[in-house]
Amino acid sequence: MAAQEAVDSAAEIAVDSVRDREIGVEQDHLDLVYRRLEEKIHEAEFLMNDAAKRGHVGTPGALAERDAQVFRAGIHLNRLNNEFEDFLFGRIDLLRGKDGQKGPDGAYTAVEPAEGAVRDDNTADIAETLHIGRIGVLDADYSPMVIDWRAPAAAPFYRSTPVDPGRVVRRRVIRSKGRKVLGVEDDLMRPELTAYLDGQALPVVGDGALMAALGQARTHTMRDIVASIQAEQDLVIRAPAASVTYVEGGPGTGKTAVALHRAAYLLYQDRRRYAGGILIVSPTPLLVAYTEGVLPSLGEEGQVAIRAVGSLVDGAEATVYDAPSVARVKGSSRMLRVLRKAARGALELGPARGSAAPAGPPTRLRVVAFGRRLELEGEQLGRIRRAALGGTAPVNLLRPRARKLLLDALWEQSGAGSRHTDPELAAELRSSFDEDISSEDDFIAFLDAWWPELTPRRVLTAMGDEKLLGRWARRELNPGEVRRIARSLRRDALSVHDVALLDELQAILGTPAKPRKKRELDPLDQLTGLEELMPVREESSRERAERLAQERTEYAHVIVDEAQDLTPMQWRMIGRRGRHATWTIVGDPAQSSWSDPDEAAEARDEALGTRPRRRFTLTVNYRNPSEIAELASRVLTLAMPGSAAPSAVRSTGVQPRFAVVRGDGMAGTVRAEASRLLDQVDGTVGVVVAMQRREEAARWLAGLGERVVALGSLEAKGLEYDATVVVSPAEIADESPAGLRVLYVALTRATQQLTVVSAERDEPDASGMPDLLRD
Repeated sequence: MAAQEAVDSAAEIAVDSVRDREIGVEQDHLDLVYRRLEEKIHEAEFLMNDAAKRGHVGTPGALAERDAQVFRAGIHLNRLNNEFEDFLFGRIDLLRGKDGQKGPDGAYTAVEPAEGAVRDDNTADIAETLHIGRIGVLDADYSPMVIDWRAPAAAPFYRSTPVDPGRVVRRRVIRSKGRKVLGVEDDLMRPELTAYLDGQALPVVGDGALMAALGQARTHTMRDIVASIQAEQDLVIRAPAASVTYVEGGPGTGKTAVALHRAAYLLYQDRRRYAGGILIVSPTPLLVAYTEGVLPSLGEEGQVAIRAVGSLVDGAEATVYDAPSVARVKGSSRMLRVLRKAARGALELGPARGSAAPAGPPTRLRVVAFGRRLELEGEQLGRIRRAALGGTAPVNLLRPRARKLLLDALWEQSGAGSRHTDPELAAELRSSFDEDISSEDDFIAFLDAWWPELTPRRVLTAMGDEKLLGRWARRELNPGEVRRIARSLRRDALSVHDVALLDELQAILGTPAKPRKKRELDPLDQLTGLEELMPVREESSRERAERLAQERTEYAHVIVDEAQDLTPMQWRMIGRRGRHATWTIVGDPAQSSWSDPDEAAEARDEALGTRPRRRFTLTVNYRNPSEIAELASRVLTLAMPGSAAPSAVRSTGVQPRFAVVRGDGMAGTVRAEASRLLDQVDGTVGVVVAMQRREEAARWLAGLGERVVALGSLEAKGLEYDATVVVSPAEIADESPAGLRVLYVALTRATQQLTVVSAERDEPDASGMPDLLRD
């Protein structure tokens, strides 16, 4: 046993050293690139200074040459400065190509490997390594240090797959911040191949290392399984995008990775078609952070936007979680009818006045016309409001209709319509009447108070008043639901379900058209000569990407990750962003945390419309060892009887561990188990608890370091850790009607080791195994 532990410890140290060494390799290259960039900046500055000196030569030709040179040098300098930070994100290692021709960027143009590039014993040498970034950088000998992501030589980084790898052996994603490399993650396009780089075996980090181990296994059965993984994933990645593509698969089947590679493949396959943008929706901010590491920004057009569900509405960010009973109501389709009534009912509150309770609307309109006072009283105003709200337009866009109905009522009361029998004179008099009344301060102030412009936040805040919400939701929610919803809406922070309500309210209310501002004259428009040719600072690719992402409200393609968790209201929110889009929907019904899948499916089908559907199923679990997968399948049988779990393809020989809370309490037991796992695995340890214990669990783990993280059960979706501690399965299973499915997710996050901690509520047996996990 001690000998085995020593072997395992040595293996962990070796893995750690490989990761650190590869990060160091990429850091060395990045340092060289930055030094070269600094040289290029100095060159551009020299050219600009040299061109300025040419201004002393008075010939027209010299002046024109000077201005053109300054212009080109200035553009180059601006681009270098704007792209100077955080721009290197990828690398591909390639076999020798069929021909030795080089393109303008210094890279070889061959797409397919040369004959003999792979030797008979399934070994090969890496002939070329290309780093991919936001701009191209050549060294002093004009050899490529970085390939521009838009260049043809960079295409294999996005297009290569294990079924059609071309020359690519290894694809590496490089995560960096500023000038520091934070991490690397490898994909192997040829896992069955033993490749050498500079005489050494090609090192592989991350999931690529797992695929390499599987692909180079001695048995043909294992190699066949790896081939099936590659084939079924490749089929999804390259599927035509002219419809809705469903991708289903259990834990560890690579659904998220497939979706991200599909985004890159579609964009490069038809960049013009997807210039309208690709939206990737993830369930949690944690998964967004992971996603951004796998799929880097694709450049200056900002084609790919990666958003959490709670961040889809600009200016709103979900930072808190609703209790399950509250979440079930807020996510339900019933809320649509409540919001429609609330949007109209909020008009009756009048204008908001600072932080005080909003005043009611005015009950009388008085104006002077044709030398007499005209008045509209409360009952008449009520009829006009009801008539205006009879329209189908959004509430804020009905204000012009309400204004016209008010003027109609005042005109009728004035009796001026009977003064002229000539239609032209009557129309002229009416036009003058409308103009005079509309410009009166009293009328403007009345209209602003009687039909104020509403914002989604204001209506949502009004719904925090239990009496008002009870009136608006009388036929939709019971008193207990009204009380819980109103209480949750009185807090300052937003939940992920509140964000969907805000988006729905925006659609119900509408945004009034704002008057167009006159374009301010650019001072440079008035200049001539050198100043006119000098370029002003252009926005960087990142600034442009962020601006376009904020301005864009609809996309050409929408990818929804962990789609089984979306509520009906969230489907409506996402659907508005893909009215004319093609879709990729990724999920697993067995992992759904939403309590009413049928209601969600109805909302999903409404969002997707009549587009044809295409379905794919991923069947191989290569994340979890079979020992963990077998335990998790027991919960799947309870959560969704008859569902088939994906096949686990590897075994570690390490059985899940069961611990029981003892005298030192849950805090001490969990901390001890997390510490033990930190000593046994190289990477991260996730501690998964019921949602109400999230903050408490973070305190348990304080001081253990960055490699361990506390997660609520709903936050673990889509993530993976080297080891996990699942705390009190009974608590997780009982926290919502979908609790067993949530527990299934929690049990399938580990790639190496799993520990289950039982409390009294779990009814552990003599071995510590909780009741829910026993056969």
